[in-house]
Amino acid sequence: MPAETRLPAETQPPGETRPPSETRPPDQTPPKGRDEAADQVAGLDVLELAPPADRDRTLGQYAARIWASAWPKALAIALALAAWQLVVLSGWRPEFILPPPSDVAAELRDIVRSGDFYGAVLITMRRAVVGFLLAVAIGTLVGIAVARFRPLRAAIGSLITGLQTMPSIIWFPLAILLFQLSESAILFVVVLGAAPSVANGLISGIDYVPPLWLRVGDVLGMRGPARYRHLILPAALPSFVSGLKQGWAFSWRSLMAGELLVIVPGTLSIGARLQAARDLTEAPLLMAYIVVVLVIGILIDVLFNAADTALRRRWGLLSG
Repeated sequence: MPAETRLPAETQPPGETRPPSETRPPDQTPPKGRDEAADQVAGLDVLELAPPADRDRTLGQYAARIWASAWPKALAIALALAAWQLVVLSGWRPEFILPPPSDVAAELRDIVRSGDFYGAVLITMRRAVVGFLLAVAIGTLVGIAVARFRPLRAAIGSLITGLQTMPSIIWFPLAILLFQLSESAILFVVVLGAAPSVANGLISGIDYVPPLWLRVGDVLGMRGPARYRHLILPAALPSFVSGLKQGWAFSWRSLMAGELLVIVPGTLSIGARLQAARDLTEAPLLMAYIVVVLVIGILIDVLFNAADTALRRRWGLLSG
C-alpha cells in the first residue's frame, strides 16, 4: 500500500498504528488563535455585565454628586430673592402691596403650621389628579384613534392642535353656563386643557415608530390590540411621556385659573384662598400661597423628570 494512503481508524489493520504527529488526543486544547478570541469575547462579556460604577461609590462621592446638582438651584433661588429684596428697597411699591421676602417667609411659616392649609392643598391636589387622569384617558383614546384611522386624522388632526394652543381661561364662561359654579366646571376646563397635549404626544410617538419594527411585529403575528400593547405603545412611550408632562403643565395652569374664577361654595382651595387674600389686601399671605403653588409645580416636575430619566436609562440613552 502506498505510504500516502491512509485507512480510517475503524479499518486500520490490527498491528498498524498511526504516527504520533497524525493523532490528536480527545482532550487536546483548541489552537492558540481560538483561545485569544475566546478571551477577548469573555472580556467583553465582563465589561457588559459589570456592575454600574454607582454601586462602588462612597458616601463622600454621593454627597459631592448631590452638591453638584443642588448648588446651581440654590444659587438661582438666592439671586431671585436678592433681586426681590432690591425691588422692595427701591420703593417702587409700598411694602403693604409688595412685601419683602422676610415677611412672606414668616407668613408661609404660619400657614404651614395651620391645619386649614393642608385641607386647601388636599382639595386642590384632588382636583388636579382627577382632572389629569381623565385627560390622560381621553387623550390616549383619541390619540390611538387618530393615529390608526387616516380619515379621522384628516378630520380632527388639526383641531387637536388648535385646542392645544387655545388659552384655557376662554373655556370658563362656557363651563360656568354648562355646570354653574361647581366642581364639574373646573374639571371640564382642566380636561380640555390637558387632553390635546396627551393626544398629540401619543400621535407623534406612534408616527415615529420605525417601519422595521412594524414589519417584525407582522412576522411575529401581532395583530389588533396585541400589536399596540406589545409593540406600538412601548415604542411610542418616550414621546408619550413628554406629552404627559406637557399635559400636566396645561392642567395645572387651567386648575389654578379655575379656582380663581369658580369659587365652589364650601370648599376653600388654594385658589379660593388666593382670591380671599387679594380681596383683603393681605399681600404677604397672597405671596405665600403663590410660593406654595410654585413649590407644588416643582415637586411634580421632579417626579416627571425622574420617570423620564428612568425611561431613558432603560432605553440605554444614559449610562449607569
